[in-house]
Amino acid sequence: MTKFLIMAGMISALSTSAIANEISLRGNHDHGGTSITQASSHAPIGVMSDHIHKQGEWMLSYRYMHMNMEGNKNGSKNISPETIATTVSNRFSGTAGQPATLRVVPTQMRMDMHMLGAMFAPTDWVTLMGMLNHISKDMDHRTFQGGSGTSVLGEFNTKSSGWGDAKIGALFGIYKDDTHALNIKAGLSLPTGSIDEDDDVLAPNGMRPTLRLPYAMQLGTGTYDIEPTITYVGQAGAMGWGAQYSSVFHIGENSEDYTWGDKHEVTAWGSYDWKRNLSTSLRITAETEDSIDGIDSSILAPVQTADPDNYGGDRMSLGLGANYAFKQEGFLKDHRLAFEVIAPIYQDLNGPQLERDLILTVGWQKAF
Repeated sequence: MTKFLIMAGMISALSTSAIANEISLRGNHDHGGTSITQASSHAPIGVMSDHIHKQGEWMLSYRYMHMNMEGNKNGSKNISPETIATTVSNRFSGTAGQPATLRVVPTQMRMDMHMLGAMFAPTDWVTLMGMLNHISKDMDHRTFQGGSGTSVLGEFNTKSSGWGDAKIGALFGIYKDDTHALNIKAGLSLPTGSIDEDDDVLAPNGMRPTLRLPYAMQLGTGTYDIEPTITYVGQAGAMGWGAQYSSVFHIGENSEDYTWGDKHEVTAWGSYDWKRNLSTSLRITAETEDSIDGIDSSILAPVQTADPDNYGGDRMSLGLGANYAFKQEGFLKDHRLAFEVIAPIYQDLNGPQLERDLILTVGWQKAF
């Protein structure tokens, strides 16, 4: 947590510097309406809950996110599959058929998420929101033969796909003037995603049983999760900027007797309008997540992802994005297209874990 607070302080300093530099650039911009008259009037597409709407207004959105994870870290250091297979203890050692070390090692994971969202403002200061997620995951593994050594028995892939946890919430406008706006979100994640997905695996003894997949391959948390957010945005002339703190608190244990670790994230960004309808952005993010509390008794295998202690950690990342707002006439009025690519710059994981690689988000929004 100390590392996270230091990183959060760095991000807050960046945001404060942006505010100080904008005094002479004041313009007339509306952070509360849906009319997309300027590309930088919205945050990067990877940031949600950045703006509220005027009474009676709607906004529909679609986001596609692809995340890739490849290679392993233990803490902040890289670790090879061979080292994991021969030196990292198996939590379940002593149980019948379980070797002393982790003989199955994940080498790569991919996740694709399709997010459908809607926002509606019953009043000028409250905007209601909801989101559905469809998730597809697949993970590559390397199985080492027997209970010791570095001989590779083979490789296999596991998959899961379906609807994830649905999200609902309300945004409340706290402050707004010609340059600055502040809002808070009260969000709730509903346990609609599956937590009992299974697939065939390749065991170190050569058998191919069907087992419950580890936590990382499940589609939901199984708990009701509280998701508060506070967001500040600013805009003057061709410049836009903002900062956001968000968190996820998991309430109680799910039906399989475990709870995902709580998560805290701070992000700050700046953007520039090259044209009134085209902007680019730079964003820095720091996040920290606790390990899983409890254990699913049906998840038992000599692989790091089956150990609830091997989840969470501290991360920092850097994102580059672009927004394009269609002109205020014709069929595409108030449509917005955007993308953002995020790359890690620091990872200290409760390992061993797969390390995060690139995240790509592409999105569309329509206000009316």
